[in-house]
Amino acid sequence: MHDPRVLLDPATDAVRKLARRGYQLDLTRLETLLSARNSAIQRADEARAESKKVAASVGQAAKRGEDITALREHAKGLKGSIAEAEEEHQRLDAELTELMLGIPNLPDDRLPDGATDEFAELISTWGERPSFDFEPADHVDVGERLGIFDFPRATKLAGPRFVVLKGVGARLERALANFFLTLHTEEQGYTEFGLPALANRAALTGSGQLPKFQDDLFATGVADRELFLVPTAEVPLLNLHADEILATEELPFAYTAQTPCFRSEAGSYGRDTRGLIRMHQFSKVELVRFCEPEESDAQLRLMLSHAEECLRRLGLAYRVVALPAGDIGFSAQFTYDIEVWLPSQDRYREISSVSDCGVFQSRRAGIRTRTKDGRRGLAATLNGSGLAVGRTMVAILEQNQQADGSVRVPEALVPFLGTDVLRP
Repeated sequence: MHDPRVLLDPATDAVRKLARRGYQLDLTRLETLLSARNSAIQRADEARAESKKVAASVGQAAKRGEDITALREHAKGLKGSIAEAEEEHQRLDAELTELMLGIPNLPDDRLPDGATDEFAELISTWGERPSFDFEPADHVDVGERLGIFDFPRATKLAGPRFVVLKGVGARLERALANFFLTLHTEEQGYTEFGLPALANRAALTGSGQLPKFQDDLFATGVADRELFLVPTAEVPLLNLHADEILATEELPFAYTAQTPCFRSEAGSYGRDTRGLIRMHQFSKVELVRFCEPEESDAQLRLMLSHAEECLRRLGLAYRVVALPAGDIGFSAQFTYDIEVWLPSQDRYREISSVSDCGVFQSRRAGIRTRTKDGRRGLAATLNGSGLAVGRTMVAILEQNQQADGSVRVPEALVPFLGTDVLRP
């Protein structure tokens, strides 16, 4: 969420920047709403000040035995004016808030132009893409030969875009999450959290999922409690500090958690319907960092290296791209995507997005900072996948498949899984 005064400042160049991501900012409407709201606040304040003076005059006139009828009528009229101005203030404030909640973050000027991933800028590649002396199968065929996937029974239980993982498949999911969390906590300095899989509207609004992405969320509730299944652990991790003041000398904070994630994938039907690429429920290890705004770019590069290390330890070929301005997430100002190589598709596919959100989420969630000398500000927030467990399984099954239908287990994962090969 933005400070409307910042958006109206010509130096911000908000109209141009937001146009790069396909959003047309109506500065006239914004300025009109802000001015009208401020005018209503001023009228209410002036009427309250006048009301206090009149109240004092009524008391003094009454002591002197004077007729106070006119003063009482004036006081009554002022109360009406106060109520009217306050009502208008509340109405305009709600309208302004609704407008501001729908305006995405300003994209960094360093990002390339474009609205789709084909305009992404290649940053680096790592690892040798595997070659095969046989036709490589996709992860669904590999997994079904191994007996670790059961899509028909998942459909029977919950409908399409779910999976039942069986035997070593379930163990593989658990081993990957354990491997990622161990790396992040023991070597990279993250604090692990166990989190609710449900969050309230305030938490989803603070992180930027609401109101824009309500159709992509699974909603539920008990009695009058409205709750949403979390689309990512970013939501609860970020909101651990909602409406709090963080001491700058204690920053940065580095948090991680593994949660199930739930997304309706509204508007994506017909794309990636086969296999684990685009599911309604999937497991993911998330990374979230809080820092001072001037440190966010350095923290972004650090978080990117932490997510990359997961793939390097597993020996999986991947590349890093900077997303174009029109393809970054609603709350992001800069995003790197890590894309892992999938032989069956002969292309790289996203396995992690690592984003710098600046102070955008902190303004929405009320995450403030305070220096030792009392200066206050807003925290910068960053988030990234470290990693999406299902898509990592896809990459392992495809990149490490063998001619006999077996799959070689990455050496770093063997201690967590207990075997070095998966066999049909």
